[in-house]
Amino acid sequence: MHLTEFLDFDAIKPAVPAGNKRSLLNQLASLAATRLDVAPAAILETIAEREKLGSTGFGDGVAIPHGKVDGLNRIYCLFVRLAEPVRYKAIDGEPVDLVFLLLSPPDAGADHLKALAAISRVIRHAPTLEKMRGARSRDALAAVLLAADERDAA
Repeated sequence: MHLTEFLDFDAIKPAVPAGNKRSLLNQLASLAATRLDVAPAAILETIAEREKLGSTGFGDGVAIPHGKVDGLNRIYCLFVRLAEPVRYKAIDGEPVDLVFLLLSPPDAGADHLKALAAISRVIRHAPTLEKMRGARSRDALAAVLLAADERDAA
């Protein structure tokens, strides 16, 4: 599975002012709800429940809050780069500035994991993270993510 199959490139945000983790999760839920025509509370509830199991801050300044939401008929992902890093309780203790929100239908078990793996392949590549942090527009971020997706497809 590749990012192009589930990432909403039109919803990429290059400089989201988050403030703190709670505010960030609220904003992500609102952004996704608008794009998916799903209640923001349903999205927030599922990602908040997942955070209770353990932080989705994967290290190197990246977080992947994720969960399964009733009413979705496809896997959906949006990406934001924060204006300023926020404390996130990531596994490495570092603040987070690059965030992928991944949402799936309740019955998308294997595909949900494949989507997480596709994101993971992108974020394990340090030069890609550096380019993501240097990109100043939605289009520039989209180009970096597309290039990373193509690199992984090769």
